[in-house]
Amino acid sequence: MGQPIEITRTEYSAAALRGLAGKTDDGAMVRRLLAMALVLEGESREEAASLNGMTRQTLRDWVHRYNAEGVAGLRSRSGPGRPPALSAAQMEELREIVLKGPDPERHIVVRWRCADLCEEVAERWSVRVCEQTMGRWLRRLEMTRLQPRPYHPKKDPKAEEAFSRLVKASLPETAAGKPIEIWFQDEARVGQHGSLEYIWAPIGSRPLAVRDNRHDSAYLFGALCPSRATGAAIIMPAANSEAMNEHLKEIATQVSPGAHAVLVCDGAGWHQRGERLQVPENITLLPLPPYSPELNPMENVWDYLRGNKLSHSVWDTYDAIVRACAEAWRFLLDDPKRISSVAMRSWACVNV
Repeated sequence: MGQPIEITRTEYSAAALRGLAGKTDDGAMVRRLLAMALVLEGESREEAASLNGMTRQTLRDWVHRYNAEGVAGLRSRSGPGRPPALSAAQMEELREIVLKGPDPERHIVVRWRCADLCEEVAERWSVRVCEQTMGRWLRRLEMTRLQPRPYHPKKDPKAEEAFSRLVKASLPETAAGKPIEIWFQDEARVGQHGSLEYIWAPIGSRPLAVRDNRHDSAYLFGALCPSRATGAAIIMPAANSEAMNEHLKEIATQVSPGAHAVLVCDGAGWHQRGERLQVPENITLLPLPPYSPELNPMENVWDYLRGNKLSHSVWDTYDAIVRACAEAWRFLLDDPKRISSVAMRSWACVNV
Protein backbone atom coordinates (compact mmCIF):
# COMPACT_ATOMS: atom_id res chain seq x y z
CA MET A 1 0.00 0.00 0.00
CA GLY A 2 1.40 3.40 -1.01
CA GLN A 3 2.11 6.20 1.38
CA PRO A 4 -0.87 8.53 2.05
CA ILE A 5 -0.71 11.97 0.46
CA GLU A 6 -0.04 14.60 3.09
CA ILE A 7 -2.18 17.75 3.34
CA THR A 8 0.24 20.56 2.58
CA ARG A 9 -2.08 23.54 2.93
CA THR A 10 -1.99 25.16 6.35
CA GLU A 11 -4.35 28.17 6.07
CA TYR A 12 -7.23 26.23 7.66
CA SER A 13 -7.13 24.20 10.84
CA ALA A 14 -9.36 21.20 11.44
CA ALA A 15 -11.73 23.38 13.49
CA ALA A 16 -11.86 25.98 10.72
CA LEU A 17 -12.73 23.32 8.15
CA ARG A 18 -15.55 22.07 10.38
CA GLY A 19 -16.80 25.65 10.64
CA LEU A 20 -16.84 25.96 6.84
CA ALA A 21 -18.71 22.67 6.61
CA GLY A 22 -21.47 24.09 8.79
CA LYS A 23 -21.95 27.07 6.47
CA THR A 24 -22.21 25.35 3.08
CA ASP A 25 -25.35 23.97 1.46
CA ASP A 26 -23.40 21.52 -0.72
CA GLY A 27 -23.77 18.16 1.07
CA ALA A 28 -20.95 16.48 -0.87
CA MET A 29 -18.61 19.36 -0.08
CA VAL A 30 -19.53 19.05 3.61
CA ARG A 31 -18.33 15.42 3.61
CA ARG A 32 -15.06 16.38 1.92
CA LEU A 33 -14.39 19.18 4.40
CA LEU A 34 -15.07 16.87 7.34
CA ALA A 35 -12.80 14.23 5.85
CA MET A 36 -9.98 16.79 5.57
CA ALA A 37 -10.61 17.84 9.18
CA LEU A 38 -10.37 14.22 10.39
CA VAL A 39 -7.09 13.77 8.53
CA LEU A 40 -5.67 16.92 10.10
CA GLU A 41 -6.74 15.62 13.51
CA GLY A 42 -4.69 12.44 12.96
CA GLU A 43 -7.42 9.94 12.06
CA SER A 44 -6.43 7.15 9.70
CA ARG A 45 -7.27 7.64 6.04
CA GLU A 46 -9.42 4.49 6.13
CA GLU A 47 -11.49 5.85 9.04
CA ALA A 48 -11.79 9.38 7.59
CA ALA A 49 -12.99 8.00 4.25
CA SER A 50 -15.41 5.51 5.78
CA LEU A 51 -17.04 8.06 8.11
CA ASN A 52 -17.73 10.37 5.17
CA GLY A 53 -19.06 7.86 2.66
CA MET A 54 -16.11 7.54 0.30
CA THR A 55 -13.30 5.14 -0.52
CA ARG A 56 -9.71 5.67 0.48
CA GLN A 57 -8.75 6.28 -3.15
CA THR A 58 -11.48 8.92 -3.50
CA LEU A 59 -10.21 10.66 -0.38
CA ARG A 60 -6.70 10.58 -1.87
CA ASP A 61 -8.02 12.34 -5.02
CA TRP A 62 -9.74 15.05 -2.94
CA VAL A 63 -6.53 15.62 -0.93
CA HIS A 64 -4.70 16.22 -4.22
CA ARG A 65 -7.38 18.75 -5.25
CA TYR A 66 -7.35 20.44 -1.84
CA ASN A 67 -3.56 20.83 -1.94
CA ALA A 68 -3.77 22.34 -5.42
CA GLU A 69 -6.83 24.62 -5.11
CA GLY A 70 -7.69 24.94 -1.44
CA VAL A 71 -11.28 24.88 -0.20
CA ALA A 72 -12.55 25.93 -3.66
CA GLY A 73 -11.21 22.63 -5.01
CA LEU A 74 -13.63 20.69 -2.79
CA ARG A 75 -16.76 22.18 -4.38
CA SER A 76 -18.96 19.89 -6.42
CA ARG A 77 -18.62 20.40 -10.13
CA SER A 78 -21.23 19.61 -12.73
CA GLY A 79 -20.53 18.71 -16.29
CA PRO A 80 -21.40 21.06 -19.14
CA GLY A 81 -24.46 18.97 -19.92
CA ARG A 82 -26.18 18.90 -23.27
CA PRO A 83 -25.59 21.91 -25.51
CA PRO A 84 -28.59 24.29 -25.60
CA ALA A 85 -31.18 23.39 -28.21
CA LEU A 86 -31.49 27.05 -29.27
CA SER A 87 -28.74 29.62 -29.57
CA ALA A 88 -28.85 32.92 -27.69
CA ALA A 89 -30.04 34.68 -30.85
CA GLN A 90 -32.78 32.11 -31.38
CA MET A 91 -33.92 32.45 -27.75
CA GLU A 92 -34.16 36.21 -28.19
CA GLU A 93 -36.17 35.68 -31.37
CA LEU A 94 -38.45 33.31 -29.45
CA ARG A 95 -39.04 36.06 -26.89
CA GLU A 96 -40.02 38.47 -29.66
CA ILE A 97 -42.40 35.86 -31.11
CA VAL A 98 -44.10 35.46 -27.73
CA LEU A 99 -44.44 39.21 -27.21
CA LYS A 100 -45.84 39.73 -30.71
CA GLY A 101 -48.47 37.05 -30.24
CA PRO A 102 -49.84 34.51 -32.74
CA ASP A 103 -51.47 35.18 -36.08
CA PRO A 104 -55.04 33.86 -35.61
CA GLU A 105 -55.35 32.81 -39.27
CA ARG A 106 -52.03 31.02 -39.41
CA HIS A 107 -51.75 29.64 -35.88
CA ILE A 108 -55.51 29.06 -35.37
CA VAL A 109 -55.30 30.37 -31.76
CA VAL A 110 -55.47 33.93 -30.40
CA ARG A 111 -52.98 33.42 -27.55
CA TRP A 112 -49.84 31.33 -27.24
CA ARG A 113 -49.92 28.04 -25.40
CA CYS A 114 -46.76 26.08 -24.69
CA ALA A 115 -47.96 23.45 -27.17
CA ASP A 116 -48.31 26.08 -29.90
CA LEU A 117 -44.85 27.49 -29.19
CA CYS A 118 -43.38 23.99 -29.36
CA GLU A 119 -44.84 23.61 -32.85
CA GLU A 120 -43.58 27.06 -33.85
CA VAL A 121 -40.04 26.21 -32.69
CA ALA A 122 -40.15 22.90 -34.55
CA GLU A 123 -41.26 24.65 -37.72
CA ARG A 124 -38.71 27.46 -37.53
CA TRP A 125 -35.62 25.67 -36.24
CA SER A 126 -36.41 21.92 -36.53
CA VAL A 127 -36.06 21.55 -32.76
CA ARG A 128 -38.66 19.48 -30.93
CA VAL A 129 -39.15 19.96 -27.18
CA CYS A 130 -41.92 19.09 -24.74
CA GLU A 131 -44.26 21.63 -23.14
CA GLN A 132 -42.39 21.45 -19.80
CA THR A 133 -39.16 22.47 -21.53
CA MET A 134 -40.95 25.35 -23.26
CA GLY A 135 -42.24 26.51 -19.88
CA ARG A 136 -38.68 26.49 -18.51
CA TRP A 137 -37.46 28.47 -21.52
CA LEU A 138 -40.14 31.12 -21.02
CA ARG A 139 -39.25 31.50 -17.34
CA ARG A 140 -35.59 31.78 -18.32
CA LEU A 141 -36.65 34.63 -20.62
CA GLU A 142 -38.20 36.29 -17.53
CA MET A 143 -41.74 35.76 -18.76
CA THR A 144 -44.80 34.53 -16.88
CA ARG A 145 -48.57 34.20 -17.38
CA LEU A 146 -50.36 37.50 -16.73
CA GLN A 147 -53.91 38.68 -17.27
CA PRO A 148 -53.86 41.55 -19.82
CA ARG A 149 -55.49 44.84 -18.91
CA PRO A 150 -58.31 45.66 -21.34
CA TYR A 151 -58.29 48.91 -23.28
CA HIS A 152 -60.86 50.63 -25.47
CA PRO A 153 -60.41 50.25 -29.26
CA LYS A 154 -60.69 54.05 -29.64
CA LYS A 155 -57.76 54.68 -27.31
CA ASP A 156 -55.23 57.19 -28.74
CA PRO A 157 -51.62 56.48 -27.65
CA LYS A 158 -50.45 59.84 -29.04
CA ALA A 159 -52.95 61.67 -26.84
CA GLU A 160 -51.61 59.80 -23.82
CA GLU A 161 -48.02 60.76 -24.67
CA ALA A 162 -49.02 64.41 -24.96
CA PHE A 163 -51.06 64.37 -21.76
CA SER A 164 -48.12 64.82 -19.40
CA ARG A 165 -47.16 68.00 -21.27
CA LEU A 166 -50.62 69.48 -20.73
CA VAL A 167 -50.15 69.97 -16.98
CA LYS A 168 -48.20 73.21 -17.24
CA ALA A 169 -50.31 74.50 -20.12
CA SER A 170 -53.52 74.01 -18.14
CA LEU A 171 -52.51 76.33 -15.29
CA PRO A 172 -54.27 79.69 -15.00
CA GLU A 173 -52.37 82.96 -14.69
CA THR A 174 -53.31 83.15 -11.01
CA ALA A 175 -51.14 80.06 -10.37
CA ALA A 176 -47.96 81.82 -11.52
CA GLY A 177 -45.27 81.71 -8.86
CA LYS A 178 -47.16 79.29 -6.62
CA PRO A 179 -46.11 75.76 -5.67
CA ILE A 180 -47.98 73.24 -7.84
CA GLU A 181 -49.49 70.01 -6.50
CA ILE A 182 -50.71 67.17 -8.71
CA TRP A 183 -53.84 65.48 -7.42
CA PHE A 184 -55.74 62.51 -8.87
CA GLN A 185 -59.51 62.16 -8.41
CA ASP A 186 -62.08 59.47 -9.06
CA GLU A 187 -65.11 57.84 -7.47
CA ALA A 188 -66.04 54.24 -6.81
CA ARG A 189 -69.36 52.59 -6.09
CA VAL A 190 -69.30 50.55 -2.91
CA GLY A 191 -72.31 48.46 -2.08
CA GLN A 192 -73.96 45.23 -1.14
CA HIS A 193 -73.55 43.63 -4.57
CA GLY A 194 -69.75 43.71 -4.32
CA SER A 195 -66.90 41.79 -5.87
CA LEU A 196 -65.03 38.71 -4.70
CA GLU A 197 -61.25 39.02 -4.52
CA TYR A 198 -58.55 36.36 -4.79
CA ILE A 199 -57.75 34.50 -1.54
CA TRP A 200 -55.23 31.82 -0.56
CA ALA A 201 -56.76 28.34 -0.63
CA PRO A 202 -55.63 24.71 -1.14
CA ILE A 203 -54.75 23.83 -4.72
CA GLY A 204 -57.70 22.27 -6.54
CA SER A 205 -60.29 23.59 -4.08
CA ARG A 206 -63.17 25.99 -4.71
CA PRO A 207 -63.37 28.13 -1.55
CA LEU A 208 -66.65 29.75 -0.51
CA ALA A 209 -67.01 33.50 0.13
CA VAL A 210 -70.07 35.46 1.18
CA ARG A 211 -71.65 37.79 -1.38
CA ASP A 212 -74.77 39.92 -0.92
CA ASN A 213 -77.24 40.03 -3.81
CA ARG A 214 -78.90 43.28 -2.72
CA HIS A 215 -78.05 46.52 -4.50
CA ASP A 216 -77.93 49.35 -1.94
CA SER A 217 -74.72 51.36 -2.44
CA ALA A 218 -72.79 54.56 -1.79
CA TYR A 219 -70.18 56.44 -3.79
CA LEU A 220 -66.73 57.03 -2.36
CA PHE A 221 -65.25 60.18 -3.93
CA GLY A 222 -61.49 60.07 -3.42
CA ALA A 223 -58.49 62.19 -4.36
CA LEU A 224 -54.80 61.74 -3.62
CA CYS A 225 -51.70 63.89 -3.81
CA PRO A 226 -48.88 61.30 -4.13
CA SER A 227 -46.03 63.75 -3.53
CA ARG A 228 -47.49 64.67 -0.12
CA ALA A 229 -48.96 61.20 0.53
CA THR A 230 -52.25 62.74 1.54
CA GLY A 231 -55.81 62.74 0.28
CA ALA A 232 -59.36 63.99 0.56
CA ALA A 233 -62.58 62.00 0.34
CA ILE A 234 -66.33 62.26 0.86
CA ILE A 235 -69.07 59.62 0.74
CA MET A 236 -72.25 60.44 -1.17
CA PRO A 237 -75.43 58.54 -2.09
CA ALA A 238 -75.08 59.42 -5.78
CA ALA A 239 -72.48 60.51 -8.32
CA ASN A 240 -73.52 63.88 -9.77
CA SER A 241 -72.42 67.51 -10.00
CA GLU A 242 -73.68 68.31 -6.52
CA ALA A 243 -71.55 65.53 -5.03
CA MET A 244 -68.55 66.61 -7.12
CA ASN A 245 -68.88 70.19 -5.85
CA GLU A 246 -68.75 68.93 -2.28
CA HIS A 247 -65.67 66.88 -3.09
CA LEU A 248 -63.94 69.86 -4.72
CA LYS A 249 -64.57 71.88 -1.56
CA GLU A 250 -63.00 69.14 0.54
CA ILE A 251 -59.96 68.87 -1.76
CA ALA A 252 -59.49 72.65 -1.65
CA THR A 253 -59.14 72.51 2.14
CA GLN A 254 -56.38 69.89 1.86
CA VAL A 255 -54.22 71.73 -0.70
CA SER A 256 -51.16 73.28 0.96
CA PRO A 257 -51.65 76.96 1.89
CA GLY A 258 -50.45 79.17 -0.95
CA ALA A 259 -50.24 76.25 -3.41
CA HIS A 260 -52.30 75.50 -6.51
CA ALA A 261 -53.59 72.00 -7.30
CA VAL A 262 -53.94 70.42 -10.72
CA LEU A 263 -56.71 67.84 -10.32
CA VAL A 264 -56.55 65.02 -12.85
CA CYS A 265 -59.95 63.39 -13.41
CA ASP A 266 -61.79 61.44 -16.09
CA GLY A 267 -64.45 62.73 -18.50
CA ALA A 268 -67.54 61.83 -16.48
CA GLY A 269 -70.48 64.18 -16.97
CA TRP A 270 -70.26 65.54 -13.43
CA HIS A 271 -66.58 66.44 -14.01
CA GLN A 272 -67.36 68.81 -16.90
CA ARG A 273 -66.80 72.54 -16.38
CA GLY A 274 -69.97 74.59 -16.56
CA GLU A 275 -72.56 76.36 -14.49
CA ARG A 276 -73.22 73.32 -12.31
CA LEU A 277 -69.59 72.65 -11.42
CA GLN A 278 -68.02 75.17 -9.06
CA VAL A 279 -64.22 74.82 -9.08
CA PRO A 280 -62.37 76.50 -6.18
CA GLU A 281 -59.74 79.10 -7.04
CA ASN A 282 -56.85 76.94 -5.83
CA ILE A 283 -57.80 74.01 -8.12
CA THR A 284 -57.50 73.51 -11.88
CA LEU A 285 -59.20 70.52 -13.49
CA LEU A 286 -57.19 68.50 -16.03
CA PRO A 287 -59.32 65.91 -17.88
CA LEU A 288 -57.77 62.61 -18.92
CA PRO A 289 -57.60 61.69 -22.63
CA PRO A 290 -60.63 59.61 -23.71
CA TYR A 291 -60.49 55.86 -23.04
CA SER A 292 -57.32 56.11 -20.92
CA PRO A 293 -58.24 55.11 -17.35
CA GLU A 294 -54.79 53.60 -16.76
CA LEU A 295 -53.36 57.14 -16.54
CA ASN A 296 -55.33 57.67 -13.32
CA PRO A 297 -53.72 55.82 -10.38
CA MET A 298 -57.01 56.03 -8.46
CA GLU A 299 -58.01 52.94 -10.42
CA ASN A 300 -55.21 51.10 -8.62
CA VAL A 301 -56.32 52.60 -5.31
CA TRP A 302 -59.84 51.20 -5.72
CA ASP A 303 -58.41 47.76 -6.53
CA TYR A 304 -56.26 47.92 -3.40
CA LEU A 305 -59.13 48.98 -1.13
CA ARG A 306 -61.54 46.42 -2.57
CA GLY A 307 -58.98 43.68 -2.18
CA ASN A 308 -58.17 44.53 1.44
CA LYS A 309 -61.19 46.29 2.98
CA LEU A 310 -64.26 46.43 0.74
CA SER A 311 -64.98 42.83 -0.25
CA HIS A 312 -66.13 39.56 1.37
CA SER A 313 -68.54 41.48 3.60
CA VAL A 314 -72.29 41.90 4.05
CA TRP A 315 -73.63 45.35 4.93
CA ASP A 316 -77.25 45.36 6.01
CA THR A 317 -77.81 49.12 5.84
CA TYR A 318 -76.65 52.19 3.95
CA ASP A 319 -75.05 53.51 7.15
CA ALA A 320 -72.99 50.31 7.38
CA ILE A 321 -71.72 50.89 3.84
CA VAL A 322 -70.78 54.48 4.72
CA ARG A 323 -68.88 53.32 7.82
CA ALA A 324 -67.03 50.70 5.73
CA CYS A 325 -66.03 53.34 3.16
CA ALA A 326 -64.80 55.71 5.87
CA GLU A 327 -62.79 52.97 7.55
CA ALA A 328 -61.24 51.92 4.23
CA TRP A 329 -60.18 55.48 3.40
CA ARG A 330 -58.63 55.98 6.85
CA PHE A 331 -56.84 52.65 6.37
CA LEU A 332 -55.27 54.07 3.19
CA LEU A 333 -54.34 57.47 4.67
CA ASP A 334 -52.68 55.76 7.63
CA ASP A 335 -50.21 54.17 5.19
CA PRO A 336 -48.33 57.07 3.45
CA LYS A 337 -45.79 54.70 1.89
CA ARG A 338 -48.64 52.77 0.26
CA ILE A 339 -50.07 56.00 -1.19
CA SER A 340 -46.71 56.92 -2.71
CA SER A 341 -46.21 53.40 -4.03
CA VAL A 342 -49.65 53.03 -5.62
CA ALA A 343 -50.32 56.57 -6.83
CA MET A 344 -46.92 58.04 -7.74
CA ARG A 345 -46.32 58.62 -11.47
CA SER A 346 -42.98 59.83 -12.88
CA TRP A 347 -44.66 62.29 -15.28
CA ALA A 348 -46.93 63.75 -12.56
CA CYS A 349 -44.74 66.76 -11.79
CA VAL A 350 -44.44 70.30 -13.04
CA ASN A 351 -41.86 73.07 -12.71
CA VAL A 352 -43.11 76.64 -13.04
